[in-house]
Amino acid sequence: MTTANKITILRILLIPFFVVELIYYLQTGNEVHRLLAILSFAVTAILDGVDGYIARRYNQKSELGAILDPLADKMLLVSGIVTLSFNPASYLGQIPLWLTGTILGRDLLLLIGIAVIRLTVGKVIVRPRIMGKIATVLQMIVVIWILLDWDRDLNVRWLKVWTFGAAICTGISGLLYVWDGVKQLGSHPASSPTKI
Repeated sequence: MTTANKITILRILLIPFFVVELIYYLQTGNEVHRLLAILSFAVTAILDGVDGYIARRYNQKSELGAILDPLADKMLLVSGIVTLSFNPASYLGQIPLWLTGTILGRDLLLLIGIAVIRLTVGKVIVRPRIMGKIATVLQMIVVIWILLDWDRDLNVRWLKVWTFGAAICTGISGLLYVWDGVKQLGSHPASSPTKI
């Protein structure tokens, strides 16, 4: 259990606090809850950079960290996106359900693909793509943009830009991951046709 992994676990433990504060704000409109949600989201995002720096700087990369780090990122984003999609109050902007469906659909497709490749090939090689990183950043901007709740007209216009950008990049990154998965399956000897 490295220091980097302990920080990652702390990030995961902060996620329920973020969700609870966000839900309280959506129900009551009490600004204290919104500020606590923003603070917990920001701390979790900052700790993401800290644990990555510690892992690289002090050579604390581990298999556990390779699993926990992206899991923590995904849990934070998905929890924020889903919570803000089912927002019945008018206190904050709302994430369109089609964006939530795009993000969850891509992630579900990736999980199924990983399982299929693992069962067929035995080893999954996930190559991080720049488009996936851009999609993650844009998804994070969508959540933060709504939480900051700036001037409503400006907020709505820019939110559309971030939303469409996140959807396009998420879709493209999903297709690229599917392409990588198909290549892994195709290059495995067991998947090649048997010559007689």
